[in-house]
Amino acid sequence: MNVRRSAAALAAVGVLAAAAPATAADPSPSAKGPVSSGLYGKGDPTYDGVWRQSLTLVAQRTLGYKPAPAAVDWLTGQQCADGAFAAFRAAPDKPCDGKLKRDTNSTAAAVQALAATGGHGAVVEKAVNWLKSVQNEDGGWSYYPGDPSDTNSTSVVIGALAAAGADPASVRKSGKSAYDALPAWSIPCDQDGGGALAFQPDKKGDLVPNADATAAGLLGALGKGFVARAGQAPAKDTCVKATSRAQVADNAGAYLAAAVGKTGHLESTLPGAKAQPDFGNTADAVVALAANGRTEPARKAYAWLEKNASPWAEQSGPAAYAQLILAAHALGEQPGDFNGTSLVSALNSQGPAPQMDTSGRQHEEEKKESRNWGWWIFGVCLVASIGVGFLLSGRKKRQP
Repeated sequence: MNVRRSAAALAAVGVLAAAAPATAADPSPSAKGPVSSGLYGKGDPTYDGVWRQSLTLVAQRTLGYKPAPAAVDWLTGQQCADGAFAAFRAAPDKPCDGKLKRDTNSTAAAVQALAATGGHGAVVEKAVNWLKSVQNEDGGWSYYPGDPSDTNSTSVVIGALAAAGADPASVRKSGKSAYDALPAWSIPCDQDGGGALAFQPDKKGDLVPNADATAAGLLGALGKGFVARAGQAPAKDTCVKATSRAQVADNAGAYLAAAVGKTGHLESTLPGAKAQPDFGNTADAVVALAANGRTEPARKAYAWLEKNASPWAEQSGPAAYAQLILAAHALGEQPGDFNGTSLVSALNSQGPAPQMDTSGRQHEEEKKESRNWGWWIFGVCLVASIGVGFLLSGRKKRQP
């Protein structure tokens, strides 16, 4: 998958966070500092600055880190006065003009990131209001306002609405929500690629299966954003007519499971070129499959990523590392040991260092201590009751 559509809610500190502190001191030797203060990655941010920054912040919060203030400030500084975000603003101190192309994907990604970091309610609210203002009449969203809706944009906006605390089903245009739009892109079961989702109808009006759109649409149909955990397995493992968002998700999950079943990965094919493994799409498929309760194919794809994806991530930068971290999180795997590579330190070393959010860990410790005290009291009471039992038994034996 390209960095525009890579796979935000604040996740509790768990096994992923537990692995992070031990590996954070192992910086990636390839990281040579951010392009500008606060921005992660050293590559040109023109086309993906907001996107990769947002994914980075989401991944850090999922790991239990508190992102550096400079990193969060960089992202909030990219917002236009109308609430929208563009892929990148080279001069954030100047007002956004008509030449700057705001887009729904960058805006929705920023919403998920800032909702996860917390403390930026006004920024999130303005961004959500802008997203609502550019919703299409079919209930979906396009990448640029005014264009036809597509699966990817609609799904990333669903994730943003959910992260901001809004019910995507209640955000409507002409009586339709995003959940009404998704079934229109689901390929019928009796056609080639049945169960998959298309990005949008092609020029002939046909639906062509697209793994990128399928992974995105599956998460969108489940009402989830970039962050997901393993869900319950679907009741049926066969494709059925997609008349509801639940059926859209299950059909998409069946298609992705079959797609990764043989090799453990998805492929991308450029015109005139040989098919190549698609690392980003595979990482997003892991998250989508896990969320759909299909953990067996998800683990197969994750195992393939562990063996093969480190060079891709090192070359691609922060968004790629974030995608792999989110894939690990979906399955409860350890990103601190990704076949000998620390995804955690590799990501954190590419920008301002975050801090471990000890408040979350302290809360977990308090709950653990409370449980321990409960067991201790139970044990004392049990011993006492046994002692009383023996005492009464002895008294009975001594009676004439």
